[in-house]
Amino acid sequence: MIHIIALNLPLVMFSSVMLMLLLGYPVAFTLAAGGLIFFVVGVELSHISPDIRLFWPLLQSHPERIYGIMYNDTLLSIPFFTFMGIILERSRMAEDLLDTIGQLFGPVRGGLAYAVILVGALLGATTGVVAASVMAMGLISLPIMMRYGYNRPLVSGTIAASGTLAQIVPPSLVLIVMADQLGRSVGDMYVGALYPALLIVGTYCLYIFAVTLVKPEWAPALPQEARTLGNGVTSLAVMFVIAIGLYYLGLHVLFVGIQSEEWRLVAALAFAVGVVYVVALVNEKIEKKIISRLSERVIIVLIPPLALIFLVLGTIFLGIATPTEGGAMGATGALLLALAKGRLTLGSIKTALDATTRLSAFVMMILIGARVFGLTFYGINGNVWMEELLLALPGGEYGFLIVVTIIVFILGCFLDFFEIAFIMVPLLAPVADKLGIDLVWFGIILGINLQTSFLTPPFGFSLFFLRSIAPASPWVDKVTGKTMPPVRTTEIYRGVFPYIIIQFVMILVVIAFPGLVMHYKTDQPTTNPSDVQIQLPGMGSGSTPGNDGLQLGLPPLGGQNGSAPAMGLPPLTFGNDSLPAGQSGSAPALGLPPLNGLPGQQPTQTQPSGQPDLSQPPKINP
Repeated sequence: MIHIIALNLPLVMFSSVMLMLLLGYPVAFTLAAGGLIFFVVGVELSHISPDIRLFWPLLQSHPERIYGIMYNDTLLSIPFFTFMGIILERSRMAEDLLDTIGQLFGPVRGGLAYAVILVGALLGATTGVVAASVMAMGLISLPIMMRYGYNRPLVSGTIAASGTLAQIVPPSLVLIVMADQLGRSVGDMYVGALYPALLIVGTYCLYIFAVTLVKPEWAPALPQEARTLGNGVTSLAVMFVIAIGLYYLGLHVLFVGIQSEEWRLVAALAFAVGVVYVVALVNEKIEKKIISRLSERVIIVLIPPLALIFLVLGTIFLGIATPTEGGAMGATGALLLALAKGRLTLGSIKTALDATTRLSAFVMMILIGARVFGLTFYGINGNVWMEELLLALPGGEYGFLIVVTIIVFILGCFLDFFEIAFIMVPLLAPVADKLGIDLVWFGIILGINLQTSFLTPPFGFSLFFLRSIAPASPWVDKVTGKTMPPVRTTEIYRGVFPYIIIQFVMILVVIAFPGLVMHYKTDQPTTNPSDVQIQLPGMGSGSTPGNDGLQLGLPPLGGQNGSAPAMGLPPLTFGNDSLPAGQSGSAPALGLPPLNGLPGQQPTQTQPSGQPDLSQPPKINP
């Protein structure tokens, strides 16, 4: 029995730790305890199995491994983005966005559902936290949508699915952790996730459109009396066109003196948006309106969060700021935004700091536990066991991706994404790398997979978040005074089922079309080695026309008219004739007489007067 355990210790260790996690034990302590317990077991069984390479002094490496976590600059962006999201949540930005975009899409069937999806994407791009997005939209939009006769499963599924967009829309915390565990740039991960995220948002909207065609009573338009901002889409379109014109004016006329293309683009964009925003603010103060009230509210409400998104993501995509610097600017921008709205209080700052500290400590403790677990698991050749197991799968890289998708999806029903990222990803990444899979592409696939697992009953986290704020008993609508039916758990499960199918289809699409992610490589300047030409400067101005010889900026070396350089010495002579050196293949004499005559001539025994015959022994006169 002991021999069987020793030979299969990686399987025993991995299964035991995963079982403890599924039973609900704290993740950080389960990983650390499992690592230490199996370290002792491995040392005691090391004489049985040659694959076990554990010894007691190896424990001394733990302090350095733990300090290495604290030196990680990538993880520093997690508290910044968390703080930014909580401040924005406390500033009631979600409430303003839902109300305004709901009014904008109000005349359209399913307009409130479209508004929830778009606001979910915007909240994902600003808060990056699923719980905050789901709960904020549930508290605000669920009563409104039920008031106007929306289908309850459709409402529940749309809110839960839109809240999970924070998992894949940059600056998602999932993408930050994935980049750290895969050893890739956070900026590359953000750029790679952009198209899949937009595709998912568009597919959600397409699903709502299909529902309005098949079941129009499930998603009615807002009644006329509920459209408090009136009409004014034409005015909004005119302002949009003006903004585009101002942008091109700034880019090609006003800011042409800025040498950096990135900063010129930022200046032109800030100029265009600033002018439009000032017009909307002025329109709000004066009695005689320049633009419609709907256009005014959309501009005032949408521009600040969009500017914040550009401040964070735009600077990262343009290469102006690192993700950590972008997170710091986003946190500062969120504070200024809340202050401008008059909603920044000492209590909200304290709550945000408290939540940020808790999440940061939670991530740090899981990372420490994962490091302890990893040292033991690698010491018993667990990584080799995992690689051999996964490399033996049929189908090559696509077979590997499909099996990993199924495994991660099942684990995502029970475990948080932090736990999966810190335990599974370090074990899967080397195998993916050996199969030639781009790790950024692999990380995006895992991110969409984890987003799907947030929706899957019975353990989907988004379902729990929505269930915690959805009315479980009959309730009275404050506006209409009617008694509304409760939202049942089965209705929530039914509502998310179409979105789960959409998510699975999106995973398959990203696997089938890696170019949706790989564009992050084409966006970077590349150089073909065969096109590289090295041109060295010449040795001076003495080169002949058409001669591409070296010109190092030195003066002519003594030759004239294409002659060889003489370094400032007198012409190199050949006997009596001052012929240029190198002409007709002659050898230079450096001012000495020729030893055997000129090339092509027979050597002469007679030397000109005054020239010693170096071919004969010297004559010594007494």
